[in-house]
Amino acid sequence: MPNARAVIAPILICAVLAAASRAWPQPYPNRPIHLIVNFAPGGTGDIVGRLIGNKLSIDLGQSVVVENRPGAGGTLGARDVANAPPDGYTLTVAQTPEIAINPYFMKNVGYDPLKDLQPIALAGVVPLALVVPPDSPYSTAAELLAALHANKELTFASAGVGTPGHLAGELMKLKLDNRLVHVPYKGAAPALNDVAGSHVDFYYPGFPAAVPLMRAGKVKLLAVSSATRSPVTPEIPTFAEASGLADFDFTLWVGFFGPHEMPIDLAARLNGAINKILAEPEMKSRLQADGVDIRPLSIDGFTDFVHTEIDKYQQIIKAANVKAE
Repeated sequence: MPNARAVIAPILICAVLAAASRAWPQPYPNRPIHLIVNFAPGGTGDIVGRLIGNKLSIDLGQSVVVENRPGAGGTLGARDVANAPPDGYTLTVAQTPEIAINPYFMKNVGYDPLKDLQPIALAGVVPLALVVPPDSPYSTAAELLAALHANKELTFASAGVGTPGHLAGELMKLKLDNRLVHVPYKGAAPALNDVAGSHVDFYYPGFPAAVPLMRAGKVKLLAVSSATRSPVTPEIPTFAEASGLADFDFTLWVGFFGPHEMPIDLAARLNGAINKILAEPEMKSRLQADGVDIRPLSIDGFTDFVHTEIDKYQQIIKAANVKAE
């Protein structure tokens, strides 16, 4: 018969090794990270995600694979990440719509941003731009406001119901008690085309999309929707400056999220790596040239920011009675 100690010893060694593997997990990351972009290629989130993803792969020593999963206002990709294993290998670069707006007026999106996603890092904030056709009678925000105060019926475009540009127009209607007429489009490009073609009176697209058209003389840029002026166009006032509405602050922000149950130490490591990348002069210059206001935050700071944004948009959705199409 074999010696009892000879039989027990290997078993004990295996048990110790198994316990050790649980106590000291493999270093993170040890395989590729998948970064989900919730909209089609070419948008602000896609640009920011790819720029930071490339740098992040160098910092972490692992590939960061960027995948576009557009659909349902960005909620399809966000839902996939919310339901992914919380191991830090599936993340999303998300924007205002799929975090702060769509889950609160669309039905059955499949996730709750506050319960199912872990905020990791805020990459940056992009203002919306108040633009009018090139032949518009309004050349300043003050002139447009005078027409609104006179209760002239104007039309405003949006990239779809519930988008930040739509809600900015709805807030104008509420604040100014005006008969503004909403004209929704299936995306920013057709909305901008109709503004340039003088088919609608104004629109609030994302700043990066508006500036090239302004420089080409295809639209007139009257104001930005953020609380402060853009350094790219410091001569253009904020809408709050022009209107006196101090609480008029609409932005399209971009941030990184993971599944809610991901270990906080992994989220903290990613937060530090992303904030370090954002501080690099080359990265700052590249993003700021596109009108992105870089705002690195801690995880707690970003979480508070998300809560504030959700509260803001929920109030507007309720007050304007915005319904999903």
